[in-house]
Formats: sequence, C-alpha cells, structure tokens
Amino acid sequence: MKRTLTTVIGLLSFIGVQAQLSSNPDKFLGNITTSYQVDYGSVPFYQLWNQITPENETKWDAIEPSRGNFSFGNADRSANYAKLHHFPFKYHTLVWGGQYPSWMNNLSTAEQYSALIEYFDGVKKHYPDLEIIDVVNEAINESGAVHAPAPYRAALGGEGRTGYDWIIKAFQLAHERWPNAILVYNDYNTFQWNTDQFIRLVQALRDSGAPIDAYGCQSHDLTDISLNNFQNAMNKLQNALQMPMYSTEFDIGTSDDQKQLNQYKNLIPVLWEADYCAGITLWGYIYGHTWTTDGNSGLIRDGKDRPAMTWLREYMQTDAAKNAKSPFPGFKKEASIYVKPASMKVAKDDILSVWIDATLATKTIEKVELYYENELVATMTEAPYIAEVTPSIAGTNKELKAVVTAIDGSQYERISRVSVSRAAKRKPYNDVVAELPGVIDAMNYDEGGSGISFNNAARSGATKTGGWMEYTVDVNEPGLYSLEVEVASTQSDGMFHLVDNHYGDMIFLTNFFTVPNTGSTTEYQTLRCPMLEPLTKGRHVFCLNIDKGGFRIKNMTFKLLPTIDLPGVLEIEDFAKSSSGVNIISGNGGSVLGNTAKNEWLEYSVNFTQAGKYSYDATFSSTAVSSFSMVLIEADGTEKTLANVTLPKTNSLDSYQVKTGKIRNAIKAGKQTLRITVTGGNFNFDKMEFTCIEPSGITELTDDDTATGNTYNISGQKVDDNYRGIVIRNGKKVIKR
Repeated sequence: MKRTLTTVIGLLSFIGVQAQLSSNPDKFLGNITTSYQVDYGSVPFYQLWNQITPENETKWDAIEPSRGNFSFGNADRSANYAKLHHFPFKYHTLVWGGQYPSWMNNLSTAEQYSALIEYFDGVKKHYPDLEIIDVVNEAINESGAVHAPAPYRAALGGEGRTGYDWIIKAFQLAHERWPNAILVYNDYNTFQWNTDQFIRLVQALRDSGAPIDAYGCQSHDLTDISLNNFQNAMNKLQNALQMPMYSTEFDIGTSDDQKQLNQYKNLIPVLWEADYCAGITLWGYIYGHTWTTDGNSGLIRDGKDRPAMTWLREYMQTDAAKNAKSPFPGFKKEASIYVKPASMKVAKDDILSVWIDATLATKTIEKVELYYENELVATMTEAPYIAEVTPSIAGTNKELKAVVTAIDGSQYERISRVSVSRAAKRKPYNDVVAELPGVIDAMNYDEGGSGISFNNAARSGATKTGGWMEYTVDVNEPGLYSLEVEVASTQSDGMFHLVDNHYGDMIFLTNFFTVPNTGSTTEYQTLRCPMLEPLTKGRHVFCLNIDKGGFRIKNMTFKLLPTIDLPGVLEIEDFAKSSSGVNIISGNGGSVLGNTAKNEWLEYSVNFTQAGKYSYDATFSSTAVSSFSMVLIEADGTEKTLANVTLPKTNSLDSYQVKTGKIRNAIKAGKQTLRITVTGGNFNFDKMEFTCIEPSGITELTDDDTATGNTYNISGQKVDDNYRGIVIRNGKKVIKR
C-alpha cells in the first residue's frame, strides 16, 4: 500500500502519543485493572502507565474464597504483566474490613489468627518478592474512629498496649515475609476529612517502630478541593509524618471536562513534584468503567482522550515531571530504618532502651546515630544498634531520631516520639523479678504509672476489656513452655493473650484463650495455654492483654516442656504445640484431651532412644466410633505416617479402655516431632505408651564412614575393606563407596 508523507507523519504522531506517559525513572504514574482486565480499550496498558494495582483481584476474598483454597489466577494477570514490562506491581491489600472472606465470620478469634497466618503465608509462597504492599487499608471510618476490620481486629491483638496493636501486628507479619517490600498504610479522604485521625494513626505506627515505609493517600476526595486547601493538607500531612508518601487512588469524578481538566492541572503537579511523593496511581481511566458515578472519573471516553488526559500527556513530557525527585529511586527501597523504643511512654528520669532496626539494601552502614530532642545520645557502628535514653523533662511527643550513614557518605533518617510522664518509674513488683520456670501472681504486675507498666488493671485480679499488665521476668531455662492460668468467671466470653513486647515487636506467646464460666468469681479453674514460641534465656517483659474482661485471674504457671523419651509413656497434655480449640480437662485421675473435634492436632517433642519397630497402647474413652492418626516429623521435615487408629465406642466418657496396635514403619533413634491428629472426634484421650517390640540396633543411613571397626553387609556377614555398597559399621548403616 502506498503511503503519502502526510500519512507517515500522522502515524509517527500517533505512536508518539501512545508512548508511556511517565519517563521519570524514579516516580511511577500507574493505574488499576479494568473489570479484571489489564489491557482494556484500544491502547495497551503498558503504553500509558508504568505501575499496576489490581482493583479487586488481590483482596482477601478473591485470593482465598474458601479456607485453604487459594486462587491467584486473576491476580497473576497483573503480576505477570508488570514483570513482563518491568514496572512495579502493588499488592492491594492484605488487611481490610471490606472484601474479606465471609467464612472468617464463623471462626473463633484464635482460629481467625491462625487463618490470617495461613493467608499471609499463602501469599508469601505465591509472591515471594512483592515490591509494594498496602498492608492495612481504611482503618478509619467516616466518623473518624479506628474500627476496621471489626470482624477480625481482635485476632491481630485488638487495641492492646498502643491502641493500634492490631495494625502494628499486621505490619510486623508483612515485614517478616517481605522485608524488602515497601509497606504502606492506605486510607480514604486524607486531604479533606479525617486528616487529623490519619496523622495520629500513622504517627502511632511510626513511633512504635512498626515497619511502615510510606503512607498512602487515596485521593478520592479531590474533585472540589481548592488548590490552597490541597497544598495546606499536603504540608500538614508531611510536616507531621516526615515519611515517603504515595497518591494511591487518584481520581476526579465529574462528567464536566473543564472541571476535571482544571483539577488535574492544579493538583497533579503539586503531588508529582513533591520530593516525598514516590508515585501516583490513578484509580481507573476508561470512562464508564471506574467506581465513581457513571464511571465519570475516566480519562478516555469512547476511545478518545478527555482534555485532562491530553494535558496529562503533555505535562509528563515537561522537564519538571521528568526530573521530579522521589524518596525511592528506581522504585526501590534502599533503607529500612525503624526506631523502636522499648515503650512509647516512660517515666521522667527513668532509662528508656531504644533499638534502631536499620538495614541498607545495596550499601554498607558505617554508623548509626541516635538523637533525643536533637541532642546526640549515641554513635553505634555494630548491630544490634541499641542505646539508652534518660529523659529528664516530662512532656508528650519527645523526638527520637536515627541517622544512618553509609560508607559512601549517603544518609537516611527516621524519627519516632515518646511521651515522658511524671509518674513513678517502672520496676518489678516489690522489686522482685519473677523467674521462669515458675509461678507469676497475675496481680503482681510491674509497678509504675498507668500507660507505662499497666492500663485498666487492678491488684484484685479483676479484668477490664482493653486492659493490660506487664511483668518483668528472667527466663533461666530456654525452651518451649506450657502456661497454666487460673481464672474465675460468671460468664463465658472473657478472653486474653500473652505477648512478649520485645522493643514493640509484639511476639505473640500464646493464642487467644476464652475464659469459661466457672460458676462464681471465687471458683477458679486452670486453663492450659500452649505457648507458640520458645523462650530465650534472659530478661523479658511480658504483657498480658485482656481482650474481653469481666473475669478474675490469679496464678500463671510457666512449665518448661520436656522432650519425652520413648519407649515410655506420653501423657497427652504434654504437647509442645497444638491447633486452636484443643481442650485439656480433668479425667481418668489426671488430665486428658477432652471434647475432641475433627482436624484438631497436637505435636510432641520426642526422643526415641531405641531404633526399631514399636507397638502402642492408647488410653481413651468415647461415646462413638472415633479415630486419630500419628505422623513422625524428622529433623529435615520429612513426614512418616506411623498409624491410623480407630477407637471403638466405650459407652461413656468416664469409661476408659486401652487400644493396642502396631506401628507400621520402623522408627529411627533420635529427637523427632510426633503429631497426633484427630480424624474422628467425640473421645477423650489420656495417654499413649510406646513399646519397642523389635529393636534394630541400627541407626540412620549415613554417607561413607571412615571410622574403624568390623564391617558387615546387610545380611550380617563380615566383609573386608574392598566391599562396596550399604554396610553395617558400629551399629550404623553407611554407604561404602
């Protein structure tokens, strides 16, 4: 086909118009998927935008529609597209009170926490290298209250010690899985409404040392804002937060072309040219296919640019747009710096320990400096970067600042704030530090002012919702513990959990435990609360969080769990870990696993002192035909099924019998993990006795052994040094090459 010069020029002009809008290497101008599609309309997405956020595909209800069944197909379209075209993909969002799976409503708080961990782990497994994540979305409601996600906020710790524990915990869970990702708190109407509430929330996250890297302003509320008010809001937010910012969901929803154009011309340059703004994500661009009324925030209508889109193309080609600076050059996070005071409130003249959690992605740290109220407190050159501050003047919002200097001279800063009280200094109750293993009287929480060592607490042991008490303890023997707590209540909905506040990290030591109705406030019942994490030796501060009060609490007994030597007896209550819902009750003259339900599981640390084949004797009672399975988990994670056991009906839960059987596979000697899983419930489980019925005397297979000694083949015949293959030497199977 013959083309005229005019036609060629027209084609070139068209190609130029279709070029990706932003050529700034450090700031992106992104957009979202449209109706679950990436390319929508006549122009491919990548020819316009250089960052993508799925509008709905990465929300929890879309990712895990039924528990344990993950669906990443729709999300993968965006993730793979971004990878193909070498621009950022943002995961939106991990935690939100909207668009979460409805099956969460049917779970207990403890099960909700387990489900959250499974969800985070599932996303991590599928997307191990996420670049930007909206960790928590819209936690402030229209009235300004911090509310969402109401259905499962308690499962992340509720308000807790800081008032924002559940949000802080979400960021910690995200950072553990994606330490290199830019973690964002994202919220709605930050420029015109709830600005102060947004500032207080983000400040609380930052000041606690939560791993938040940026704040996201959704920018949905800008259709009618004046330029002056917008600039004032931008300045107010940044002056208060002093952190990187994203405009995460920008749109101007109006069918009036001129009004949309004016707002784009007024607002986009202010955002784009702010050094602390890392990028802008528009919330849709095809007219009729955005969330606003009639989709009127779209920039392309019937395949043609609206005036605002024409202007946006032109602006992005200006030097001001191309050269605008960003806090994340190359769209990447270089510095991860979090200032973590041991407490956000401290008594005047008391010692406050501060940890600067600092890493650089591509550079080497030369030194870390800590300032308190602009005075240099410490210069540190080796991690961990921990220093002490002794505030001498009471007041709120006392500034801590970390300055991290790399060996190339570049510097990075992060601030935090603490409140200094005139209250009494923190100290252990009666100056006695509790020692573990041992017993802590719950009424003997640390002395000091309210908000420093306790809140909404009483020495009587009575509890209030939202209360918390801290205990200074010395762990003398490291390892995994069990916790037994004495409680009394006239109702059955009290709840608590125990946390190790290691520089604000909120390490959940237990799951969430429901307090039963014991009959009165003087009739105490002991709850056995498995601990989720082993305790390290040394000084700790534990925080008992009262998620739902109204009960009384007395002694907390910490027992170091032993490794159970087998052959021998395994008492069912000596488990190291378990699923939530496991219930230890009195029975058969001691403690038993009661009220069993399908899929409950328990794990035990065991040491088989003798290799060989085993039998078992399980003591149980049952009101119906029941069952359980046994699996052995070796040190390398290999799982070996030992037995699937069916239990006959014993007519009564008070009538115990012994079920005897053989384990199908030979067991190696050494420390391993035994998991028992209930496959058919409605039985009580007391204990299991393991007997070695056929000792092998041979331990695991190893590589070529150079030790001296007689050598035998697997038939028991003595062989010389020239023999090659599997042999027995010094009681071990070895490979002789």
